[in-house]
Amino acid sequence: MLTFERKVRQLPEASQLPDELDNIHVIVYMGWTEEREQDSLQDRMYTPKFLALRGSSLYKFIAPPVTTWDWTRAEKTFSVYEIMCKILKEWKQRESKALKNSKNKQVKESFHQDSDLLDRRKHCFSVQSESGEDLYFSVELESDLTLWEKAFQTATFLEVERIQCKTYACVLESHLMGLTIDFSMGFVCFDAATKAVLWRYKFSQLKGSSDDGKSKIKFLFQNQDTKQIEAKELEFSNLFAVLHCIHSFFAAKVACLDPLYVGSQATASAAPTTSGTGKLKYTT
Repeated sequence: MLTFERKVRQLPEASQLPDELDNIHVIVYMGWTEEREQDSLQDRMYTPKFLALRGSSLYKFIAPPVTTWDWTRAEKTFSVYEIMCKILKEWKQRESKALKNSKNKQVKESFHQDSDLLDRRKHCFSVQSESGEDLYFSVELESDLTLWEKAFQTATFLEVERIQCKTYACVLESHLMGLTIDFSMGFVCFDAATKAVLWRYKFSQLKGSSDDGKSKIKFLFQNQDTKQIEAKELEFSNLFAVLHCIHSFFAAKVACLDPLYVGSQATASAAPTTSGTGKLKYTT
């Protein structure tokens, strides 16, 4: 299910960004994190990793890049608009129970704590890649987590602004099609062979969606004239990349609704945000 938080961030407006931000190699974040290893025998082991948000990509390094050549030797590289970042939190949920033996129908409230966190570390975030792989990272301070979140949002927004549209190959009833996600127009589905447009909808017309976790997405669009919901199902070979891309474009559209949109991150985007933790490999 496609969801996104309607939290408007103070992101830089393109017209007020420094000229050097037109360069696709601008760095908006560099810093040490610690990645939780997936090995079931050492499920509490963390390894230092250096993350960088540069241009269109998130880079994961074993050591910080020093030369231009180092940028080509990243352990992994991801397109920022095709991945999903989630800040992991813990929260309290309230339960209300009526007391059975109470004539006044008193209600007893209790709280229990739930969490996205996997261990005792509190300042963590996850990154889901375009292939659906989940990466889990920890930083030392809450302020480090805030810096990362804002930098990732800025990097994603800047890249969506730069590319403006993205097209993915898909299949509709055994026919090869294309789906273009366009920042200005919304969704456009067309025949891959003839380029004839089959349907198009604005972002505001998307009222819901669902996917099977493998390849298929069902979109629920509202017809502007009839107000009826029209379902469109497409099949993709890169499901998670498409889902994350749609989320990135939606987030950028929401950010553009903010009249105070320019804000303090224009300066922060011109120079890389940095944070750091220790480099020792250890367990918790």
